[in-house]
Amino acid sequence: MKAKLPKPFPKAIIYKDEKLYVCLATHPITEGHVVIIWKDNIPDLHLLSDRDYDYLMDTVYAVRNALMKALKIKKVYLIYMDEVKHVHWHLVPRHNVKGYDVFLYKPKLLKDFSLTRKIKRNLVFK
Repeated sequence: MKAKLPKPFPKAIIYKDEKLYVCLATHPITEGHVVIIWKDNIPDLHLLSDRDYDYLMDTVYAVRNALMKALKIKKVYLIYMDEVKHVHWHLVPRHNVKGYDVFLYKPKLLKDFSLTRKIKRNLVFK
């Protein structure tokens, strides 16, 4: 069964290619909350080929670095949760809250897309 993933706002798209896309979360829990979503219907990380896994993680690394520069922060939490049975990562910037307290925020619908440009400017793939 194919996972039903929410469509991102077009203005929220930071990067996309034939394998994945990166966007600001539709309902972020902190400013700069980003989601990296694998396009193919793959229910768990262990089912990716080694090459695809490496590609995904290289993208996670590049986006994390771009977030840290764009937001001038020192920490981004990398969260893999497979409750929707589809490979995707949440990158949640740590602003002034540490640890699990970041999950105490109430997600709100994304309305400001200005961060998209800042992250794109800092996105460097190696």
